[in-house]
Amino acid sequence: MKKSDNPADPFKKALTEATRALAEDHELNVTFTADPSGVAGDTMRLPQVSRRMTRDEVLLARGTADALAMKLRHHDTGTHAKYAPAGPMARDLYEAMETARCEALGARDMPGALSNIDAKLGQEAERKGYGQIKAPADAPLAVAAGYIVRQAATGRALPSAAQHVADLWRPFVEEQAGADLDHVGEVLADQAAFARLARKVIADLGYGDQLGEDPDEPQEDEAEENAEQDEEAGDNQSRDQNQDDEAEASPERTQEQTQEERQAQVSMDDQSDEELVDEAEMSEAETPPDLPPQVSEASPDYRVYAQEFDEEIRAEDLADPAELERLRAYLDKQLEPLRGAVSRLANKLQRRLQAQQNRSWEFDKEEGVLDAGRLARVVANPTTPLSFKVEKDTEFRDTVVTLLLDNSGSMRGRPISIAAICADVLARTLERSQVKVEILGFTTRAWKGGQSREKWLAAGRPAQPGRLNDLRHIIYKGADAPWRRVRPNLGLMMKEGLLKENIDGEALEWAHRRLSRRPEARRILMVISDGAPVDDSTLSVNPANFLEKHLRDVIAMIERKKQVELLAIGIGHDVTRYYERAVTITDAEQLAGAMTEQLAALFEADPRKRARAMNLRRVG
Repeated sequence: MKKSDNPADPFKKALTEATRALAEDHELNVTFTADPSGVAGDTMRLPQVSRRMTRDEVLLARGTADALAMKLRHHDTGTHAKYAPAGPMARDLYEAMETARCEALGARDMPGALSNIDAKLGQEAERKGYGQIKAPADAPLAVAAGYIVRQAATGRALPSAAQHVADLWRPFVEEQAGADLDHVGEVLADQAAFARLARKVIADLGYGDQLGEDPDEPQEDEAEENAEQDEEAGDNQSRDQNQDDEAEASPERTQEQTQEERQAQVSMDDQSDEELVDEAEMSEAETPPDLPPQVSEASPDYRVYAQEFDEEIRAEDLADPAELERLRAYLDKQLEPLRGAVSRLANKLQRRLQAQQNRSWEFDKEEGVLDAGRLARVVANPTTPLSFKVEKDTEFRDTVVTLLLDNSGSMRGRPISIAAICADVLARTLERSQVKVEILGFTTRAWKGGQSREKWLAAGRPAQPGRLNDLRHIIYKGADAPWRRVRPNLGLMMKEGLLKENIDGEALEWAHRRLSRRPEARRILMVISDGAPVDDSTLSVNPANFLEKHLRDVIAMIERKKQVELLAIGIGHDVTRYYERAVTITDAEQLAGAMTEQLAALFEADPRKRARAMNLRRVG
């Protein structure tokens, strides 16, 4: 072996081959990455193994590979979707039990694989602190149910931290659903039967209202339709018999009716184009709602080759809690020198907001509260009438602000760090002023196209396929989420490999769609980007202005609808050619001041002062 060779490579190669064999898929692509483990399409992501190949790294990689391979081998997505519950808690229970079924089923023939999975479960449970939990309410019920089902199916003890969580919930689970859990082993090999059993367990645990309709029962509409069809068939048969009888009785009358029917057919053929269009529109309106939605409301001609690989994901689902805390600590340490300046600007913004939210007074009223400040006039001239004042509320509508951050590779380094810390401080500042804040990010899941491009290549490279990459839209903070709970999430921007390409138009339309559904009276969307939309895979096979045109169309739609106030900040890039209200800064360190001033200007009551403060420049 050469000195430069990675000593982990033989292990990775061996694990890849073993995983393919276990999954019974010799075309499976296996990668080792810092991204969350999982399977997407024909690619499996496993935890990274360093050159040191520590025992924990090896056990985690093997356990993850075995668990994912068993799910590929024993899991049918169609059956799973058919019985999947509608409600969130019921779905979590359903997913956990199905994962336990696949692992237990695979372990019947391969006990060694179950040992690997035990090691993975133990590491995950320890990392999440399950061993220190004191009360059942502090442990996730879905996780505990999965552990209990797995133990019931295998008869094998769990790792200590996982066993602790299972034991905390076991009295409740067995009291409510023990009779059904006794039959787990009987239906393990039949996914449909197991799914029906899982739904019973979910109902036993008190979440039956989240199950939705029973997929095994015929729909009432179908039963009624079948009955109507049978009745109609009977009516038609009787009608045909009557017509035959009438034809025999009166041939002349039958001939007249036939001529009338022909005239009616000619009349229908002569319908105007407008009537036909109206009928077509009516039929479209009656189309079932589960058809895929239009890709872009702003630009009907904007095309996307494959949407099934896109993802909208919460930041906490892209890294485990320990990693988020570590990345957050790194972000804080890196930007400690800048924190004072940003905080001063944030305090300035808060004072402006509070000044507008404070009550004001109307003076020289004939009744109200006595104006003590003007009593001197009465003393100097007793004939002067007393002056009163009345308290009034200023108009400060309830507001929500969305910060949409460009998470592209060109933001790597200081720009993304400053964008993260500014979003952090502004979110806390606005929250203290009763203004709700949402923080979103946008990038792609892969460089150079990802699975969308692979699908396009397999289809023979059709011309002008449209957007040809897999989107990743990240929710760092929801508008209703308290900041203290999601504070670590912004550390995700420091994660190596997260920042890739930027497709601004679809991200902006996504953020606008989320914001438009909010109940607040005033909605503000601030975009922070360092350049024009760029995706090499898309632009290499489409017109050069394909993504830029869509961005302009989305901006025009948002400005036209006027449901959301839109503004943008460009870092080292002139975004005023896209956005009507925008500023450009030459250095990332100016971002804090620009964000603060722009938001403060939006809350300025005087329109002339607001325009001067924002230094607006129109596109044109």
